[in-house]
Amino acid sequence: MAYNDKKLGAFIIPTGIGACIGGYAGDAGSYVRKFAKYSDLIVNPNVVNAGCFSAITPNMYYTEGYTLDSFFRGEINLIPSSENKIGIIYDKSIPNDVLNIHINTQNAVKTVYGINIHAYEITEEPVGVEFYITEDGISTGNIKNIETIGKACQKLLDMGCQAIAIVCLFEDPEEENLSYSAGQGADPVGGIEAIISHYISKHFRVPCAHSPAFKDYSIYPNIVNPKSAAEYITPTFLPCILLGLSQAPIIDQTCSFGFNIKDLDYLIMPYNALGSTPVFEAIKKGIPIFAIKENISELNVTAKKLNLQNIIEVETYAQCLNLIQKL
Repeated sequence: MAYNDKKLGAFIIPTGIGACIGGYAGDAGSYVRKFAKYSDLIVNPNVVNAGCFSAITPNMYYTEGYTLDSFFRGEINLIPSSENKIGIIYDKSIPNDVLNIHINTQNAVKTVYGINIHAYEITEEPVGVEFYITEDGISTGNIKNIETIGKACQKLLDMGCQAIAIVCLFEDPEEENLSYSAGQGADPVGGIEAIISHYISKHFRVPCAHSPAFKDYSIYPNIVNPKSAAEYITPTFLPCILLGLSQAPIIDQTCSFGFNIKDLDYLIMPYNALGSTPVFEAIKKGIPIFAIKENISELNVTAKKLNLQNIIEVETYAQCLNLIQKL
């Protein structure tokens, strides 16, 4: 509790791994908001993003995966921020009618929430996104021209933007999405979205998040699993990332301001998704790690498999919250 005398935790659910809680559309939101009542929280976008909704609260620090890894390695500090100047990158491939819907969306979010959307830029060339599910059930993909995103990002930063939203055109995933709409398997676009945001974070050291655009923006008329429902009632998923980015912490590479890994009191992860930098670094630094058994993923990376010591295995998030309050 070195920072502001408040408890600080990290509540992470990796993207694209089919986590049964947090692997869909904001379905981890009700869980993380309970923890936020008792602790400040670092969250990855996947935890709170929910299409036209967001589970974000004022004491959550919306932090993309590559930046999270850097934070846990002690390479950067995070500076709490609000009212960030947001720049939006739009893929040149997005048809004009779809682009207009997104511009209307950004203007609506700006009007309703007072979010500072500073500028937007269309890439000089098509981005070329491909995505698929691996045999292991993990979401991933390829990007043909990621450099054009970088060029657009630099233009927005030169205009004074402090956080970057990226919107790329994705082919309609309906065939891949059948199990997802039923609340099973991995989000087919989650993995490639993480690759796009990692690129911006790595090369520009700026808060960022990605939202996909689809040519078919009609509202799906059939009943889907409640865990996926937020993605089926909106033609664009842009609102949630704009809400998160508006209060995303600024990255301090000098490690002189804000808070750092030494201020972290605990880390919460899905039970069998422990093979990541935050977990390994938290172990090195003696930070308590809670592995939640009710949240399993398509991975099978448990403490036992990795021979990890000092992992606190807990049956439910509710039980974990009780333990957190006693730290």
